[in-house]
Amino acid sequence: MIIAAKDEAARIGPTVEEARGLPGVDLVIVVDDGSTDATVARALDAGARVLKHRRNRGKGAAMQTGAEGVRRIEQREADDGTAAGGPRHLLFLDADLGGTAAEAAPLIEPVRRGDADMAIALFPATRLRLGGHGFVVRLARNGVLRATGWEPEQPLNGQRCITRAAFDAATPLARGFGVETGLTIDVLRAGFRVVEVEVPLEHRATGTDLRAQLHRAHQFTDVARALAARELRPTLRRQWDRARGRAVAAPGELSRKIIPMFLGNRLE
Repeated sequence: MIIAAKDEAARIGPTVEEARGLPGVDLVIVVDDGSTDATVARALDAGARVLKHRRNRGKGAAMQTGAEGVRRIEQREADDGTAAGGPRHLLFLDADLGGTAAEAAPLIEPVRRGDADMAIALFPATRLRLGGHGFVVRLARNGVLRATGWEPEQPLNGQRCITRAAFDAATPLARGFGVETGLTIDVLRAGFRVVEVEVPLEHRATGTDLRAQLHRAHQFTDVARALAARELRPTLRRQWDRARGRAVAAPGELSRKIIPMFLGNRLE
């Protein structure tokens, strides 16, 4: 499993300790995303393997670093003959779950059984407190619905269990806080199955002070960027296919058709 963390020294230890006891979890990787506190030391003390970014690169980059770390460990296991089976499923948990991380097992089960390719957690406490009416949640939910036809209840929830095949189909991941929205869209568009599972987890609540408002603004920007990129790609693909089809009959026209197409998109 993979935990992206930044300045979570106060909670990363209990999160790792409880996560290590989850069924099927034999490896916990913490990706320290440029922390300035004792996050690395606390994670190591709790039994995690730690990968470190020298500077903050965002949640999406941390998740990809963690997945690559798992891949390298599996390659070493294969080389020395200690590999237990195929590629591990990837379980992503937030660093601030603390003791509630022990309750994440229901999130793993649909993927282990083969009933889903990605399971996304529903936090009961969040459902009661917010009802999913935050402006960033609405943006993500409506964007996923528009892009895929599926409407998630908690589109920003970072607690996810996913098969390696589904994860690989969604890479490269969207940057920053747009990673969950982009991941959901890309996995669904690739034909994989996604479910939401109610799990009794709860992380530190986002407040209402200036810092919290800035966090939400950053979140909004990253989600909007992820949606914009995914709405543009099908358009570019259709334009490319039309230009390529027309060029079959007139190969000399290909460059004159494609170059203006991309210059026009760049200027819009």
